[in-house]
Amino acid sequence: MGSAEAPTTAENGSTTNCNGNQQQLEDGKGPPPQDGVPSGNPPENDAPRRRKAGVLPLEVGTRVMCCWRDGKFHPVKVIERRKMPCGDPSEYEYYVHYTEYNRRLDEWVKLEQLDLDSVETDIDEKVEDKATSLKMTRHQKRKIDETHVEGHEELDAASLREHEEFTKVKNIATIELGKHEIETWYFSPFPPEYSDCSKLFFCEFCLNFMKRKEQLQRHMRKCDLKHPPGDEIYRNGTLSMFEVDGKKNKVYGQNLCYLAKLFLDHKTLYYDVDLFLFYVLCECDDRGCHMVGYFSKEKHSEESYNLACILTLPPYQRKSYGKFLIAFSYELSKKEGKVGTPERPLSDLGLVSYRGYWTRVLLDILKKHKSNISIKELSDMTAIKAEDILTTLQGLDLIQYRKGQHVICADPKVLDRHLKAAGRGGLEVDVSKLIWTPYKEQG
Repeated sequence: MGSAEAPTTAENGSTTNCNGNQQQLEDGKGPPPQDGVPSGNPPENDAPRRRKAGVLPLEVGTRVMCCWRDGKFHPVKVIERRKMPCGDPSEYEYYVHYTEYNRRLDEWVKLEQLDLDSVETDIDEKVEDKATSLKMTRHQKRKIDETHVEGHEELDAASLREHEEFTKVKNIATIELGKHEIETWYFSPFPPEYSDCSKLFFCEFCLNFMKRKEQLQRHMRKCDLKHPPGDEIYRNGTLSMFEVDGKKNKVYGQNLCYLAKLFLDHKTLYYDVDLFLFYVLCECDDRGCHMVGYFSKEKHSEESYNLACILTLPPYQRKSYGKFLIAFSYELSKKEGKVGTPERPLSDLGLVSYRGYWTRVLLDILKKHKSNISIKELSDMTAIKAEDILTTLQGLDLIQYRKGQHVICADPKVLDRHLKAAGRGGLEVDVSKLIWTPYKEQG
């Protein structure tokens, strides 16, 4: 991950620290006053102060260096601004996007966090883009376009601009869910009456959300749920999986979508949850079953999608729950006697999880069969769609095209090297603990 340079040096010989305050150099003095300067005029070393005052308030679109929580300065772009709720009416705080990183790190910052000496001259973006595009090769421009629409491949240019404008500022900063207080990543379209809330309180069992802690406490005294509504279809030790029918539990399904959208940038929020099944993974203890993540799937998918949306909540990430959810979706596909694939587009974290899962599963089988196996046979054994197998093996350079067909070519030493790089497999689904029959429409 890139980081900005050390604090910048201002023109008057001072350095700007991370809080935006200027520290004089070791001599502790600025230049001496000049003879003949009227006493009413500001001294010459006030020029930077006058220049800073001239750029305030910062306009939307301004690029500047900002001190992040790591104590270093990073380049940001001002997305929005608002007047401070208390204090001088002329003071603003700014919503910034860290241009080196994903939008999930966007946040409101105070003026002291910004290095005003680094403010770039405001250039009309359309003119700038046009001038830049003239200097690009066709390949470079295509790479830029691909980057801009990452995770939004289903949107045309106009829809993408509308999406970015509508969701540019996250409306909820934090949520409380069970014992966790979680910083959100993205905008979620909660009902208008929650537009003035920066924090929401969720019941971890029914997922109803409230504006105040006292409301949640009153709700918890009345809520009789201790696990997600629906059928428990898997229990292994302290892990449980519940299948929730969106048609039977509409409010829960909608609340789950609101919650998930706070951590997923690329997904459309489905209000019609009747068409979906939700598989909610929980850690269980004597207080109940606490959600750690979930995936959803359409009841009937013409495109063979076995997963529509997947999320591991931030407090439970890096514990292999993501790969467990993926593996579980494929075990359901095997029970259905179908091959499956996740709905596109995948989020950046979702893509990483899927590539890791596909790689590990396919390498294990290739090692056991000494590569004497076809892509069709791999698909039948794993329920992974042939196209996903092909792209995974191509990425590992384990496949060649000979005489009009793809042939798997994998030296045992190469497989061992890839397996070592793939790391541990993580949590496994014990199929003997899965009690489930495929969904059938009643009536």
